[in-house]
Amino acid sequence: MGKGKVLLCMSGGIDSSVAAMLLSDEGYQLHGLTYRPYDVISPACMEKQTGCCSVDAIFEAKALCNDLNIDHSVLDLRKEFDKTVISDFVKEYLAGRTPNPCVLCNSVIKWGEVINKADELGCEFIATGHYARIGNENGRYFLIKGEDLSKDQTYFLWQLSQEDLKRTLFPLGHLTKTEVREIAARKGYEKISKKRESQEICFIPDNDYRRFIKERVPNLEEKVGKGNFVDLDGKVLGQHYGYPFYTIGQRKGLEIALGKPRFVIKIDAETNTVTLGDREDLDRKELWVEQINLMKYEKIEGELEVTTKIRYNNQGTLSRISQHGTRIKVEFYENTWAVTPGQSAVFYEGNHVVGGGIISSGQ
Repeated sequence: MGKGKVLLCMSGGIDSSVAAMLLSDEGYQLHGLTYRPYDVISPACMEKQTGCCSVDAIFEAKALCNDLNIDHSVLDLRKEFDKTVISDFVKEYLAGRTPNPCVLCNSVIKWGEVINKADELGCEFIATGHYARIGNENGRYFLIKGEDLSKDQTYFLWQLSQEDLKRTLFPLGHLTKTEVREIAARKGYEKISKKRESQEICFIPDNDYRRFIKERVPNLEEKVGKGNFVDLDGKVLGQHYGYPFYTIGQRKGLEIALGKPRFVIKIDAETNTVTLGDREDLDRKELWVEQINLMKYEKIEGELEVTTKIRYNNQGTLSRISQHGTRIKVEFYENTWAVTPGQSAVFYEGNHVVGGGIISSGQ
């Protein structure tokens, strides 16, 4: 007797491919799903071997499904992706913040829309190739870091709801990347085992977000206009090309000579002003987050000691958090560098995800 019907998100890459192999071996009834998120595929994207925007992704996923005798569907999510992920990405930069589109894509597209498709197909579960695990204590579901901490992806998944987690399988959560490659090779998929990984934002394969925003907002440079670089005292240091083209902590590409390295400390969209300072001027002792989602606990009572990550490639800083209505205050035990509004702050108790939110301010 099978274990249940699973809708598996498949990109044609190694992780979702091995997830399909493992779930099939475990006796699940699988249905593969590859979704199309957007229209334009640039030359840079066409050269890639992996990723949801690869030209061959749909065909590679379908070919594997044929090998494993699994049904496969393609889901057109171009309108939904544009309306949510891309629109939010542009809106946040125009507000002077730095968004993380992968977080929103996971909750709204990979889970929101895919779970709707799962219901339509009669699938009890959905599954992905993320390196993460799921725990359950006191009636609450929560994420646990993947066994391979160097590949852990829980930072991008903090917006998942209790219902999302209840219906999700992460077949790779207990494996390392090396083990995943070995499984693919052992099962005869040598080409898949050697696939490279993509690191860039999927809809901006050349990583040039400034170019992308200009293309999305006609005459953006004329609409925003040039603004002033100022120091912490408000003294004008020079001119810049417009606040949307800068991010907190940026040092390169400022095109201003001040005798020593300067970093972007603050961005003011209303005045089109970008504040520059020394590296240590980016040190922060606290921050506030909004749009919070709690996993392990229904509510934070009093103060809770956690490790707070403010970016993916950040080891995290020991801190205490307290909930104030729909916001959470984070107080760090030591300085944390470059707190960036618009980015995600995710809270951990050991390897367990307590929850997360969007950074609104830091000081």
